[in-house]
Amino acid sequence: MTLDKLIDFLENKMSMSHIYQPLLIRCLIESGGSATIRQLAHQFLAQDESQLQYYEKRIKEMPLRVLRRHEIVEKDGELVSLNVKKLTFEQKAQIKMICESKLQEFIVKRGLSIWDYRLLDTNPVPDSLYYNVLKDADGRCALCGATKNVRPLHVDHIKPRSKGGKTEYDNLQVLCSKCNQAKSNKDDTDFRHNINTEQVEGCKFCYDIIKPRIIEEYKSVVVVKDKYPVSDGHMLIVPKRHTPDYFTMAHNEMADCSAVIQALQKRISSSDDTVTGFNVGMNCGESAGQTIFHAHVHLIPRRDGDTPNPRGGVRGAIPNKMDY
Repeated sequence: MTLDKLIDFLENKMSMSHIYQPLLIRCLIESGGSATIRQLAHQFLAQDESQLQYYEKRIKEMPLRVLRRHEIVEKDGELVSLNVKKLTFEQKAQIKMICESKLQEFIVKRGLSIWDYRLLDTNPVPDSLYYNVLKDADGRCALCGATKNVRPLHVDHIKPRSKGGKTEYDNLQVLCSKCNQAKSNKDDTDFRHNINTEQVEGCKFCYDIIKPRIIEEYKSVVVVKDKYPVSDGHMLIVPKRHTPDYFTMAHNEMADCSAVIQALQKRISSSDDTVTGFNVGMNCGESAGQTIFHAHVHLIPRRDGDTPNPRGGVRGAIPNKMDY
């Protein structure tokens, strides 16, 4: 490739979703035209301001604080100094040898897990999946409730990948850095169902109000009988979390709702041979007939002859449009 082609690519053709491409080319220029992947990684790390800030924070919070308490080091502003008289060449070598021995002993015992595991991720969560998991978690740690303003949030594999866990929605949850590092790969608890069921004032379907009517619970949703049933066996599937309508339900709530509907359909059909069909639906918005603004899905068993002309089904939401 000629210099002109390289410059043309950089200035006119390079599509960027991150700084990585120009950074890599710059690193190669500074390395004389070629470098190993490890050498490039070292240079990338030196440019990663977020990592530098992360380790600045880690240094201040732990090793610096402990070593200052033992009077091993002293700090003046941002300057850190070893609190010991001037060392000879041999003394420096002795101290370095002891430190290296301690480092290698710890590494042999713990392995790569001593470092931030995020750097070891060889199969990262795709951006779109990462976004959906974080959005559905409302930007909070599923275990302690921390937000990104408190500490970094990670998308965690519920069943660790080291134990066969897959990178798919049902196996992902949001944990803050502290909870995730404490969990490590030793636990497969699904914390997503530690659902905030705080009652919203005036909501008739919030968990505390609807609790006496609950027939059964399944993960993030509950089942109750409709107070004004359209037919015998009319059920409502209601998220435990207060959310306005079906379109604001999280992916796991939708999945749990779907699983419950299928289980109820099989149960009702096998126990009542008069049931020959079902309507499944939800009202979203006042103009669509919603009166309680806490998401809920109707499961309505249907029987032959329960209405003179069932043709059109849910199209009957607008009566004169039902028959077609």
